[in-house]
Amino acid sequence: MIGDVLTTSILFEALKAEYPNSELHYVINSPTYAVVEGNPFIDNFVFVTPEIENSRAKFVSFLKGIKKEQYDAVIDVYSKFSSNLMTKFSRAAIKISKYKWYTSYYYTHTFKEATEAKTNAGLAIENRIQLLEPLVKELPQPIKPKIYLKAEEIEHSKNLLETSGIDLSKPLYMISVLGSGDNKTYPLPHMAKVIDAIVDQTQGQILFNYIPKQIHEAKTVYNFCKSETRTHIFFDVFGKSLREFLAITHHCTALIGNEGGAVNMAKALNIPTFTIFSPWIIKEAWNMFEDGKQNVSVHLKDFNPDVVNNSTSKELKDNYKSLYEMIRPELFLETLKTFIALNNSN
Repeated sequence: MIGDVLTTSILFEALKAEYPNSELHYVINSPTYAVVEGNPFIDNFVFVTPEIENSRAKFVSFLKGIKKEQYDAVIDVYSKFSSNLMTKFSRAAIKISKYKWYTSYYYTHTFKEATEAKTNAGLAIENRIQLLEPLVKELPQPIKPKIYLKAEEIEHSKNLLETSGIDLSKPLYMISVLGSGDNKTYPLPHMAKVIDAIVDQTQGQILFNYIPKQIHEAKTVYNFCKSETRTHIFFDVFGKSLREFLAITHHCTALIGNEGGAVNMAKALNIPTFTIFSPWIIKEAWNMFEDGKQNVSVHLKDFNPDVVNNSTSKELKDNYKSLYEMIRPELFLETLKTFIALNNSN
């Protein structure tokens, strides 16, 4: 959800440029607010809370609220049942979404998603931009998602890091040690070898990105690391909230690890990223703004294209464990080394 919400926020910047006097509302799941908080192009947030999601009565009440707003246009990026209903209840004259044969009648304009990227922005960006076609005279160039931190948030995180014994004049790496689920998490022993390689090269300081319920898996990665590496890991220093994580990441030299929301957030903060994709994720969709220098990624397809090309998406997802094992750290450590050298500002 976080990556989708952050990526979709680019539409507001484009719409404000075309309609500076417009009022733009963003319907989002409430836990994702942190990544778009303070966005100057969004006038109002409409939150779908867990209570609304889990109660038919509250969802119906929510839909009635949508109806009262009398929107002129709706862009439904998700095109799922719940957003189909929001679109229908809006009664907007212009209703835009991606094409699905069984829901197209809900909308006045639909677009088939491209399967091949035309720019290094990636398909996630390009397919969203095309949704603007009925509303803007000329489609804008790809827009990079941005996160807006307050000065006091940046200063608070700086103080937190320094009081934790971190020297901000030296390299500091945020490691996305775990994905959002097992099928998006690089094998833990492999991840430990990656961290060992980072410390061997830079003698840098290491932070782990994890949430409290993931502490066991994060500690497992820590224990797999070499003893020398462990002396460089500040295991107990992590963001207690999403905004705190963002503010801490702002001070990092780079973010390295599993593909997911953390990578997208780092890119939106203009922090260099090195991403390890799960074998079943379509790299072309989410390797946004990859340039071989500031943003670099690796995927099984880079090393064993036949395995990926000759498998269905279901087969890739079902066999993620064995396929992940095929992406041995040795295959990309030289690429990682070059990335670190190019982005070591310290």
